[in-house]
Amino acid sequence: MSSPSLTIRLEAILYLKGRPVSVSELAELSEVDRKEVEEALVALTTSYAQRESALEIVNQNGRFGLQLRSGLGDLVKDLLPVNLSTATLRTLATIALKKRILQSDLVELRGSGAYDHIKELLAQEFIERRRQNDGRSYWITLTEKFHRTFSVLPDLGATDLAEAA
Repeated sequence: MSSPSLTIRLEAILYLKGRPVSVSELAELSEVDRKEVEEALVALTTSYAQRESALEIVNQNGRFGLQLRSGLGDLVKDLLPVNLSTATLRTLATIALKKRILQSDLVELRGSGAYDHIKELLAQEFIERRRQNDGRSYWITLTEKFHRTFSVLPDLGATDLAEAA
């Protein structure tokens, strides 16, 4: 299988970061030079502008972000089962995809704003945090409240499935 195109990689980075990112940071994260990133951003921005999509690429003072199109905020606000910002929800989605992640790795993926997201998610009891046995970071996992709220079943092992049947 071939590796994803640069535009797809940039789209993934913008989605996971959940905040505007500089061209330099995008170049570093995607491991290509600035010129290639700039060209791919033009293509990605044009692609979003030409299709009917709830999302758009925005340029805020030379920093690029993937965000919900204006006018859709009220619709989404009513659909969210909890009062979490989009960036916090993306951090929660990252945790959910990983099932268990070191706080230091999460901050590396999501940026320093993840510290605030973690505090908020802990306060709302969507995640648990336990100190690593042999390190300085914390393990972050999902709670039962997360699974109940978002109707996601936990990853049941074969023995748990047999008991549930």
